[in-house]
Amino acid sequence: MILLLLIPLLVPFVLGPLARRCLGRLTPVAALWSVTLALVVLAAASVASLGALVLTGLLKLPLLAGLGDLVHPLRTASDLVVLPAAAAATGALTLGTWTAVRSALRQLRAFRSARSQADRRPAAGDLCVIESPHPDAYALPGRPHRIVVTTAMLRSLGADEREALFAHERAHNAGGHHRFLVVAELAAHCHPGLRTVRATVALAAERAADEAAAVAVGDRRLIARAIARAALATGDARSDRPDFAPAATTGPVPQRVAALLSAPQHRPRAAAWIALLLAACAAVSAGASGAGVVAFHHEVEVAQGEEAR
Repeated sequence: MILLLLIPLLVPFVLGPLARRCLGRLTPVAALWSVTLALVVLAAASVASLGALVLTGLLKLPLLAGLGDLVHPLRTASDLVVLPAAAAATGALTLGTWTAVRSALRQLRAFRSARSQADRRPAAGDLCVIESPHPDAYALPGRPHRIVVTTAMLRSLGADEREALFAHERAHNAGGHHRFLVVAELAAHCHPGLRTVRATVALAAERAADEAAAVAVGDRRLIARAIARAALATGDARSDRPDFAPAATTGPVPQRVAALLSAPQHRPRAAAWIALLLAACAAVSAGASGAGVVAFHHEVEVAQGEEAR
């Protein structure tokens, strides 16, 4: 049982390198969906395994064993293995919950501030212009969706580049990319091995918006030029927008520009292998977690005298 519960805690360390390869071999939209789905499965499996380990350790304590109506000792591996594992799992769940709540509150405050600022400004369709000396532009989710751009960013771009930038941000809103970013942020607090995948999901969302904007505008070079000039204008300035509000200047811009300027490459065999490996990671993690939780439940029923050994 303990071994089964440990497997979902090891598999997430494999997802980071695999997700980066996935982005290079699948289309951006396919990579975004595939990596995010695998991320959700691995995060859920790791939390379930941590929870089962915590309960296993707690039921080893006489007081809690009595409260759990255990009439026999809970049959597990040696206490020298179970108790340290349960203590580590308790610490991991506590830390993950604390950082997730803190991040959620910070992001909620940033979103409310950005939304309030946008709603106070007159909008031209979905476009909201904010007077600011700091160049910035991003897609703001909500009802209705907004494209927020500062006056400094508008002054930094030519007319055609502005339209290209707006097309990019509209692609974010149309694709609901903020949902993927929220999921990636939450998953990053479930397991340390999933933190690096958060950046891959963000890059996949940007690449998906790049490609959608290139189709809408009909000029890949124009999109690349607009993104590059917007990134140069933004520089290292820190934006007050929430992290789940995607922006064209996010991520490794040179890599995205290079992808736009090169011809799209389709390698169906490599894509199939990467998708298969992602599915295998998710299946192994979910299967081991599910089997471990079922085994734990069975041992509890045996300890309660409901089933024979």
